Parts: sequence; C-alpha cells; structure tokens
Amino acid sequence: MTHLLNTRAALVAEAIDGELLVSGGRLARLDGYPDIRVVLRADWDRSKVAIVSGGGAGHEPAHVGFVGRGMLTAAVCGDVFASPSTDAVLAAILTVAGEKGVLLIVKNYTGDRLNFGLAAERARALGIKVETLIVGDDVALPAIARPRGIAGTLFVHKVAGQAAEAGHDLETVATAARGAAEATRSIGMALSTCTVPGQSPEARIHAGEAELGLGIHGEPGVERSSVETARETVRTMINRLGIAGEAGPFALLINNLGGLPPIELAVVTEAVLSSPLGAKIELVVGPAPMMTSLDMKGFSLSILPLDAERRAALLAPTEAKGWPGATPVGPLKVLPLPESLRTERLRTACVATPETEPVRAAIEAALTALIASKDVLNRLDSKVGDGDTGSTVAHAAQGLRDDLDAFVQPAWGETLLAMAHRTSKAMGGSSGVIASIFLAAVGGTLNKLGDWPEALRAGFDRVAFYGGASEGERTMLDALGPAIRAMEEGGDLVAAAKAAEAGAARTADVVVTSAGRSSYLKAEDLRGVPDPGAIAVAAVLRSLALSATATQSASA
Repeated sequence: MTHLLNTRAALVAEAIDGELLVSGGRLARLDGYPDIRVVLRADWDRSKVAIVSGGGAGHEPAHVGFVGRGMLTAAVCGDVFASPSTDAVLAAILTVAGEKGVLLIVKNYTGDRLNFGLAAERARALGIKVETLIVGDDVALPAIARPRGIAGTLFVHKVAGQAAEAGHDLETVATAARGAAEATRSIGMALSTCTVPGQSPEARIHAGEAELGLGIHGEPGVERSSVETARETVRTMINRLGIAGEAGPFALLINNLGGLPPIELAVVTEAVLSSPLGAKIELVVGPAPMMTSLDMKGFSLSILPLDAERRAALLAPTEAKGWPGATPVGPLKVLPLPESLRTERLRTACVATPETEPVRAAIEAALTALIASKDVLNRLDSKVGDGDTGSTVAHAAQGLRDDLDAFVQPAWGETLLAMAHRTSKAMGGSSGVIASIFLAAVGGTLNKLGDWPEALRAGFDRVAFYGGASEGERTMLDALGPAIRAMEEGGDLVAAAKAAEAGAARTADVVVTSAGRSSYLKAEDLRGVPDPGAIAVAAVLRSLALSATATQSASA
C-alpha cells in the first residue's frame, strides 16, 4: 500500500511538527530530535501536578492530540508502534516536574512499562515526586494477567487532567486516575488489520470476516468470525464488557480505530444506544478517531461507571485538540413534517363541482396523452438513452390519473401544487423531480398572479436553473420555450401546441449540447432523433389544446 511520507525515518518527527505548526502556539517540543520526541504545553508553569503519558506513534490523535489544559501536560512519542526511550520519558519528567510532582499514565505494554518505569526511578533518584499508573482496560482476553491498555486510557487522561487542573496534590490526582483506570473496560473489533509504513500488510483477517478483541498494534484478537450486522456485532461486544448486572450510569467512548467510515461509525453508535445498555449511558465521548491503529478498519467501545467527580471531569473543558467532548445522551427527537407536506392534507378529496370539471377534464386528457405516447417515447429513448422514458412517464401518468379525485381543485394553482407533490413520488429519477419543479413553480405563480404566460415562464426559468440547461440543448425546454412565447404574444393553446411541436421537431437537428443526457452522446447518435422530453411536452400541450377546444364547443 502506498503511504504519503517523505522518509520512513522522518515520519514521526515531521508529523509532530505538522501538529505543532497548527496548534496556535499552545504546544511546543523539546530539542533532541530524533531521539527525544516530547510535546508539551507551551504555557506550563510547573505550579500543578504534571500529567505525562505517551507511547508509540500510529495512534493519532493520541498522544500529541491530548496535550493541553485539562488533559496531558506532555506526551512522549516513540516510533510507529514502538515505545519511547527511557531518556525521552526522563526528559519529559524533568521538564514539567514542579513541587507537586508528576503522574505517569502508562498503557500496559512491556516496552512502555519498562521505559516509563526506569525513567520514573531515575527521576525519583533526583528527588522528583513521581507516581506511575499502568492502565489495562482491554477485556478481550480475560485469562491474561496483564490486560492491554487501549482507548479507555483516554478516560484516565481526562479524569487525571481535570484533577490536576483543579490544583489537587499528587496523591489525590493519582487516586482519582487509578479509580478510573480500574473501573474502565474496553473491547475492540476490526474488519481489517492496519498497514505499517514500510511493511507488507498482514492478511490475517479475510474478506467477510471480523476479528474481535485485537490490539491497537494489530495484535491478534480473541476470535474471528463472519461479519455480522452492526447490531449483532455490538451485542457481542457489550456482552464481553461484562456489565450486564450493573445499573450505571456509564460514560461510553466510541473510538474509530482509523479506517472505519463515519457513516458506519454512526450506525454503530445507534446500535449501542438502542441496545439495553443504551438506557444506562449518560455521556458519550465521540464517535471519533481518538486512539487509532493507523488505517485499521474497526472501532472500540470503552465504558466508565460515573460518579459526580468523573462526570464533572469528563464534562470539563479542555484545550486538547483530540478530545471530542462528552455529550449527554438525550431522547431521539422527531419533529412533525411541515403541514404543507403532510399526506392527510394533500389527500383531502375535493367534491366534484361544475368548477372542477374543466380542470379535471384537461388534466385527464394530458395524462391520457402521455400514457398513449409510451411506445413512441421508448423508441426515441432507446436511441439516445436507456429506452425507458415512455414507460416511466406512462407509469407516473397512470398513477396520477387513478388519483385525480384526490388532488383536483377548482383553482388551477392549487391543483398543480398538489400534482407536483404526487409527481415527485410517482415518477422516479431526475425526470420526476424536473416535472415537479415545473408544476410547483407554475402552480405557485398562478396562485399569486393568475396569469398563465407568466406562470409558465416561471416554470421554464426554474427548470432551466435547477436542470442546468437552456433552450437549444435537446431538452423539454425546446418545446416549452416556443409554446410560452406563443402565449406571451397573445396566442391561445392551439398556437402554443403548434409552437411546441415545431420546437420538439427541431431537436432532431441538434447534435452538440452541453447539458442533459444528450451531452454524453456522439453527434451521429443524436442526428435525426428528436428529444423524448420535448416530444412529451408537445403531446401534453396538444392534448390540452384539444380539450380546451372541445370544452368551448360544448359551451357554445
């Protein structure tokens, strides 16, 4: 797999400097590259207990992302998935230690324990007060004596950081942090292992499989199985957390291990909060990438029982860029649709009256014409499209004709607005949307102005704007435009229909377009074939003209 880097050796140092350059001056680093990589608060004055953590790179935003007021004082960074050196940890301790001392928070990995531990002993020999806390929150492998430290460590960072920020002494800070560490439980699941720069990816997890309980360095988990649904996966993970008999309330941390798309992580969030555990969750941290494993496609869940002190600590503000904040869980709010979109109103039938009959007859005639045009439109569309325009239009027209009594009103404007709503549901794809835009614009303008030419012009303009086309580009506008101009010049529906038919016929000569589906075809494929949409518009106007003529004859 290709990675964006300059050299493998400079990867971590350059990544750290990239973070520092956009920290707004809040963060600094010690000299001593590349052996010593320590990032610390630039404003640190040693007046409070210092909180120091760290580990290998590859877990970003951990660990640099959690340095800031209210969380870590300093982070010590090793190479990718490698512990920092003893000298680097000692340099951090010596730099940040004040009279109140230093708390080291160490994830339970051998290299981290040894290097942080030796640095702590050397610091104590120099007279510095140091407490060391080892976090092992991973419950995936319950039989091992020393569980791994994973994303639940961030709960400990936040609790310790807030206690230190409040000015408490080292013993008090360490006690609060130790309580959080002992109470936190985490478990991870992944659909793929991670890819370490400079190494070949491990193909341990095969397509269609998921691995439960793997570590943040890609270590094997407790088991692999076929991929389940999000709900089933979450249910399995919650069962492994072993909190079924506990009443809560809990804080939940949902951590993206690096490569899970946000939409899938949101589905995981919904699955957790919809489970029986969800009723016990008071605060949620994330979902977000917080302690990742490079590009691993997976996530982890961490649970911390809440009391007043921990709740206040998690909700307290921090300047650490990587902390997404703790959000109280509330009920899922569903607001009603606007009344104009509510089905009950739109389906209120209008009692037939002499006033509704001309409107009904005209619309029925137009819909019947579209149904009758099915084969012609399909034949044309088979030459310039996918061959289903006629079927799509006819199906929608049939549905509207069957539903006439539900939306025909005495006023044309109201009828067209109701028809626009139904058309968007009855006709799929962009054609249905375009037709609905046209009908809605015409109906709305008729209600305001009562003038047909102006209303049709409004519909033309909306379709041109949203559709991105103009007259002369082989679309319905090529029939609609001439028809509207005929009416604007004083012509009746018969004149408009003749203009539309002429405009539709002219589309057969248009072989170069910049909009619509015809823009994707070659000139030889278009030549001699009129646009199906323009032909459909002409058919509608022809039927309306015939209906109007018949109505006038009956009245005479």
